[in-house]
Amino acid sequence: MNETAKPNPMIEMLITLILPSIVLMKLSGPEELGTVNALLLALAFPLFWGARSMLRERKVNMIAVLGLVSVLLTGGIGLLQLDPQWLAVKEAAIPGLIGLIVVGSVFTRKPLVRMLLLSPAVMNVDRIQENLLQRGNTAAFESRLKSATWMLGGSFLFSSTMNYFLATWIVTSPAGTQAFNEELGRMTLLSYPVIALPSVLIMMALFYYLSRALNELAGLKLTEALRR
Repeated sequence: MNETAKPNPMIEMLITLILPSIVLMKLSGPEELGTVNALLLALAFPLFWGARSMLRERKVNMIAVLGLVSVLLTGGIGLLQLDPQWLAVKEAAIPGLIGLIVVGSVFTRKPLVRMLLLSPAVMNVDRIQENLLQRGNTAAFESRLKSATWMLGGSFLFSSTMNYFLATWIVTSPAGTQAFNEELGRMTLLSYPVIALPSVLIMMALFYYLSRALNELAGLKLTEALRR
């Protein structure tokens, strides 16, 4: 049985976050790589990792595609020496767009939370639906899913707002300068504790919310709802 190896989160963080930040902050001077070469090298790490992940999975992942687009836009802003304000707009636009898509799915028959957290590969969907039907709680559970989708959309919109303020606070130097690269590196490094960790906590709260809904409405503990 040929299974795709799960990515190591520590290696992923090293390649997409830590190494690019170090390159930008430490190798952008004229006596090292220079601003352009340092920017290109820093962008090469997440580009390589994103392309590698898509090739290994052999399918198009929209989140991964947006990540690659984000990296390319950052490179374009730096290489074309655009106003740093465009970097703040770009940083806010990617998670903001995802958040709007998630919120928009509330008004469809399949909220995105169902696909993300109730995947048949992880959850025993048939058993969940059977229990909900027996208890007459199918509609109530769908209502919980929509509420969870609003929460998920809110987490992305939170990231969008934080990305914008972090970028405008840290990156103030003109693009194409050593100072711009160093500020971009600091912003990249700070984005994890300032943005990613709160987002992870929101996702954990969301998962707890759904596990409570499964227990109350389907009579299933989380371990009973997982596919074995």
